[in-house]
Amino acid sequence: MKAYSIDLREKIVLAHIQEKISIRQVAIRFAVSKSLVQKLVKQQQNDGNLQPKKRGKPQFSHLTNASVELRELVVENHDATLQQFVAK
Repeated sequence: MKAYSIDLREKIVLAHIQEKISIRQVAIRFAVSKSLVQKLVKQQQNDGNLQPKKRGKPQFSHLTNASVELRELVVENHDATLQQFVAK
């Protein structure tokens, strides 16, 4: 499911804060869940923005800190094949 637009997020939070409408009534008005309204209000108060969070797990690379070691191996063995590097 795609993230809700920032425009809609702003309208939801403004309806609760400025118009002083309950979270439940805001959820009914915009046809969203009560927990979404709570989450958006909390995010606005804590972060000061309503940008959607990145989805999914963070990507991890085993090579993140290996660039120095890889460069040294290549300098030392500039004509080695990939299989020879793996064997080391």
